[in-house]
Amino acid sequence: MLRLLHIDSSARPGRSGEQPHGSHTRRLSARFVRHWQRLRPQDVVFYRDVAACPLTPVTGEWVHAAFTPPAQRVPWMHAVLAESDALVDELISADLIVIGVPMYNFGMPSTLKAWIDNIVRVGRTFGFDRSRAGEPYWPLLVDQRKRLVLLSSRGDYGYSPGERLAADNHVEAGVITPLRYIGIDTVDCVAIEYDEFADERLHASIADAEVAVDALVERLADEMEAQREAA
Repeated sequence: MLRLLHIDSSARPGRSGEQPHGSHTRRLSARFVRHWQRLRPQDVVFYRDVAACPLTPVTGEWVHAAFTPPAQRVPWMHAVLAESDALVDELISADLIVIGVPMYNFGMPSTLKAWIDNIVRVGRTFGFDRSRAGEPYWPLLVDQRKRLVLLSSRGDYGYSPGERLAADNHVEAGVITPLRYIGIDTVDCVAIEYDEFADERLHASIADAEVAVDALVERLADEMEAQREAA
């Protein structure tokens, strides 16, 4: 049995193709999970909607508590970190993390950034020792063989590597970099483009993305099952 963590971050509550002005990323992430469950009904899916239920942003008290050794924390510190601890536990339990992440002003939604800030935790998802020879930081999830899938949408087009607006795309890199930092470095990405144009190019991009999502589900299901059997 595998465990899948499904996260949506679009401010749009519905799915495109089902509701007017619905979210393309919710459409793709829901399609991914539906297809996955058809192939692997025995797997467990945890769902978190960080737009509908926003997480608490990191504060000065949070930083103070997180960087205080656990044995020295006082009750208010445990209370401040309780939500973060639950999010980290959820992440650690997952084998596959599927995130719907639209592009907002060239980056991710602030709600997803709050999730990242809560799960990048010293002593829990990364280690730090200033006396350590060489690099004082190291990932703590590196041996867990987790996989990450990012399903994005963009109003313009040409944001993929080597294309016209690649340098302006801070979505995938903004998610991949901190998750690689904690040890999740196997990533697949699918994106819908041309949303602002709302013409045949958008429809073609949606169709292509749905085909890519279906193929990705089938490939990952096979790869992850083979990986677990070999472990």
